[in-house]
Amino acid sequence: MFSFLRPAPAADPLPPERVDAEYRRLRWQVFTGIFVGYAAFYLVRNNFSLAMPAILKAHPEYSKAQLGSAMTALSLAYGLSKFIMGSVSDRSNPRWFMALGLLLTSAVTALFGLWPAVYGSLALLVGLQFLNGWFNGMGWPPCGKTMVHWWSTKERGGIVGVWNVAHNVGGAAIAAIATWAVTYFHDWGATFYANAAVAAVIAVLIMLLVRDTPQSCGLPSIERHKNDYPPDYNAAHERTFTFKEIFLGYVLNNKFLWFIAIANAFIYFVRYGVLNWIPTYLQLSKNFNFKEAGFAYTAFELAGIPGTILCGLISDRVFKGRRAPATILFTALTLAGVVVYWLNGQGPLWIDIAALIAIGFFIYGPIMLVGLHALDLVPKKAAGTAAGFTGFFGYAFGSAIAGTGVGWIWDHWGTTAVFVTMIGCCVLTMAFSALTLGHRTTSNGRL
Repeated sequence: MFSFLRPAPAADPLPPERVDAEYRRLRWQVFTGIFVGYAAFYLVRNNFSLAMPAILKAHPEYSKAQLGSAMTALSLAYGLSKFIMGSVSDRSNPRWFMALGLLLTSAVTALFGLWPAVYGSLALLVGLQFLNGWFNGMGWPPCGKTMVHWWSTKERGGIVGVWNVAHNVGGAAIAAIATWAVTYFHDWGATFYANAAVAAVIAVLIMLLVRDTPQSCGLPSIERHKNDYPPDYNAAHERTFTFKEIFLGYVLNNKFLWFIAIANAFIYFVRYGVLNWIPTYLQLSKNFNFKEAGFAYTAFELAGIPGTILCGLISDRVFKGRRAPATILFTALTLAGVVVYWLNGQGPLWIDIAALIAIGFFIYGPIMLVGLHALDLVPKKAAGTAAGFTGFFGYAFGSAIAGTGVGWIWDHWGTTAVFVTMIGCCVLTMAFSALTLGHRTTSNGRL
């Protein structure tokens, strides 16, 4: 039934004189597909939180906590799916796997705007949000798999850094499309179905642009083409692994992967501990108005774009493909920004905004590098599972805990305890990343 998802077979080799030109053309075609495609997954991820005020007004029978449980279900499902479906993506054609995931998550999202009966049952709301998170988790793994097949180890930092900007592009576009659609259709449900329609169209674009491996297009492997072979590389790494080989042979017994997965949980706590609480902290503790807090929030997100790209380039060119040193450097600078943000107290507004820009600039680099590091630690055919494994830790033990955890710490011990906790998380991120410093960048997973 799902035979179309199977990896594409190798095609007849192209003549040598065509290889360079075809590689250049297809690499940027594929990159466009996974960049625009992954940004589209963000169009259909957090629509529920955008529509929350309208839902509460239309359905006063629900409390904020009840509707919040639906958003929690999405985060938990996303983290779990990123791991489980990552292993499926390793045995699939990313062209069809990614498009299918985007179509499914778009369909579920559209239901929230087109099917009023959804709001008659909290269990149904939670269940559909869980499904949405699960299908949304099918976006990252095929992108990671694609990048390790089309870009060699020593050039991935730059390309993954640029690709990672898709997070910010999609995160900004979801609100822009929703604002236009609600105004045009005079219906808050457009927050869901308008974004879903755009995402579904982009799913078709994924089908047109993305390809499986270079070999499926008649090209040599990227290692051979770039003469960039990881240690112990051999032809066996080009075959599709079984689920047992992926989980037991390359992921669960990989101590370095565990180290960076734990680091990912701590840095995600800092990311969402700052981001999710910017409006509340600035308005309640610093007397910002709504417009000023909104500007600070936007500045934080936009600062992540150049910071992520720079971090990827530094990991490639300065540290020669080693991810841990760049992760530690950028996390240390993130920590400095958090300290300034905390100690400014009732100081000038511009210092708070500058501190948030600094945190946003530096924190997205380590988040990107953890995913990239996971790709480097295993063979290409286990890349989706490895990235999903670290992603699961980030969302299940970092993002999900940051929401309620920061609020609980704030309520019981105040903002000072919140900042001390985030500083501790930065230190632990660096500590667990440092445990991988002795590992040479590799894609073969032999430790």
